[in-house]
This record gives sequence, C-alpha cells and structure tokens, in this order.
Amino acid sequence: MDPRPWNVFVEGDNLDVLATIAPGSVDLAYADPPYNTGNDFAYADRYGGHAAWTAMMRPRLEAARETLAETGAIFLSIDDNEVAHLRLLIDEVFGEANFLAQIVVNLNAKGRQLGGGFATSHEYLLAYARDARRCVLDASTTDTVDPADFPETAADGRRYRNLPLRNTNKKFNPVTARTLHFPVYGDPHGGRVATAPFDGGLEVWPVFGDGGPAVWRWSRPRIDERADDLVCRTIRGRQGERVDVFQRDWLHPDVPGGRRKKLRTIWLAQEIGSTDTAVAELKEIVGHVFESPKPTGLIRRILGTMPADATVLDFFAGSGTTGHAVALANTDDGGRRQCISIEVGQPTRPGSNAELAGLATVADITRARLRAVDVRLGGGLVEARDKMPT
Repeated sequence: MDPRPWNVFVEGDNLDVLATIAPGSVDLAYADPPYNTGNDFAYADRYGGHAAWTAMMRPRLEAARETLAETGAIFLSIDDNEVAHLRLLIDEVFGEANFLAQIVVNLNAKGRQLGGGFATSHEYLLAYARDARRCVLDASTTDTVDPADFPETAADGRRYRNLPLRNTNKKFNPVTARTLHFPVYGDPHGGRVATAPFDGGLEVWPVFGDGGPAVWRWSRPRIDERADDLVCRTIRGRQGERVDVFQRDWLHPDVPGGRRKKLRTIWLAQEIGSTDTAVAELKEIVGHVFESPKPTGLIRRILGTMPADATVLDFFAGSGTTGHAVALANTDDGGRRQCISIEVGQPTRPGSNAELAGLATVADITRARLRAVDVRLGGGLVEARDKMPT
C-alpha cells in the first residue's frame, strides 16, 4: 500500500516552496490565485495595476510548470478582472499548443446583486497541459451520464440504447472515408449482423435519412469482433421502411469506472456546487472563516480527469478546499491521491470571523481545515514550513 499521507501542508511563500518540489513529480496542479481588486498583494511585486499581478504570477507559473510531469496538467480559477491577462501569460509560460480549455464555472446561480451592472454568476477555469501530446488528462466524467438515456434492457438485465452504426456526420461519406463504405448482412427478424452473407441475412448499405450514400462508423474487423453488440432492425424512415444496423450502446460498458461522458465547457452550480455550498462545507468542518472558498465538487470534477493515484499541487491553497477534495475522493473510490497545499502566512482581516476564531493568518485556516479533514476522513497530514518535507 502507498505509505504517502493524503495531505501535505507547507506554510510559506509559494515561490520559495515550489523550488523545493522535485521537478516532474506533480501530476495535477490547481490554483485559485488572488484576483487583482486594487488591494496590496501578500506576494512581493514592484509594479502597479495589472502589471503587478502578472509580475507576481509569472515566476510562480514558471515554477509550477517545472513541478509538473510531462503527462500532467494545470487548472487555474480566475474571474473577469484577470482572465484575459492570465490567458496570455499562460500561453507564454506553457505554450499556446498546450491549451486544453477555458471553462465557465457557474458558482453563483442567482448572480451577484450588489453594485451596478450585470449580475455576474460565473468565473473561469483555464486548463493547460505540460505537453498536450503526452498529457493523460481524460476530459470526461461519469457524473453527467443519465440512465434514462438508455431505455432498452437486455436479457441479462443490462441497460443499453440503440445508436445507428452508420456515421450521421455528412463530412464522412464514400468520398472522404472510402474504406468504410461497404455492405453488411443483417437479419431484421433475429437481429444477427455479419460482414459475410448468411442464410436469412439481407444486404445492408449505409445510407443517410435522405437515401444518400453514407459510411459505417466501424471497420469490417471491428464489426466481426463485436458482432454481439450489433442488431439489425426494420425501421420507418422518410422514404418508408428500410433495414438498418444499430450498435447496442451499454450503460455500463466493461471498462474501469463505467461509462464516461465528455465534459462540457460550462460547469453548473447544481453539478459542482456553489460559493454558498462551499461556505457551508467549510463552516461545518471549521467555521465561517473564509469569505469565498471553492466547493469541493469543483475540485473533485478536476480530480476525476486524472488517475486515482495522482500527486496534486495547490500552490494558492486558501481555505484548503483541494486537500479536502482529495481526501473525499480517496475515501469514495479507494484512490491514493496525495495533495501538496501551499499557503503564505498572510494576516486575516482585522475583526473578521477568522481572526475572532483565533486564526491569525490564511495559513492558519488552511491548516485548521486539513487537520479537521484528517480527523474526520483519515489519510494523514504532514506539515512543514518554507520547503517540502523530506
């Protein structure tokens, strides 16, 4: 069994701490950096305005990139204040070719009602690979698969739906995909499908709904290999009855983790949680000590794109959401993820709930949450200052 603790917390300036992490040892990095709202930063800079923010972020992104494995990826939360500048900055540090997605995250379904202008209801999540050619990130999830989309039931009780074996995209046709335009043989009564003639089998060519020639999605060898997943049926189309071939698309295919569905680039609050649910999560485990934490559901969706033994880095740890999410994910699926959380000892606001609760710095909040997570969920916690523990 992997002896690593689920959580490692290092208090210190992340630029200094990142330099002590072994290069290429991190699979997934996440950060929710401080946004530029006109306040002083807790990190040294020499400039003003957006320049101050990018000057603070550049060396930290460069250092984070060095910690990533060639197969790794980074996600960064950001709002409208800095998303344009951050996108350009990451393009420079990681390379435009390694851009994966700019995701809209709906953290406030009602929208912010204070102030003028629009009721902002979203932030952004920027995703980049260390090397897109080698990245192992799987941009899909089991969470959004709806069993109601699979109305058929096989004799063994498995649920499935019928998908046309023909390619419904007209960009793929006998001209552009010549080798996939061929006849198969099917029995519309018994359902059998084969690439060679058989008694009772009718010749079936792939056609579009208007009768135009189409192509199959599968090659001849694949049809022979997975004939049991195909069925021949008589259907009524625009031009009357015809015989066609369908794929049995199973709800629970024989793959680890079950069926997955591609992640969309808009993540809704009802799927991943909201700022309100995040505040409630933190209040329940530590108290109402942080104004705008991220929900663990957001981080768990990110974690789900990477292997269950990933080493995860959060170099602006804030309230400790990432470490909490890692422990929840490990508890649920038996994974052996490890999270390295870094947070500087920035003082909490005078008179705030955090200060009144005896949490003098943001690092104290991170520490308190990760200690509570260890008590409730286990997995272990190692604490250090200024550098990674050896």
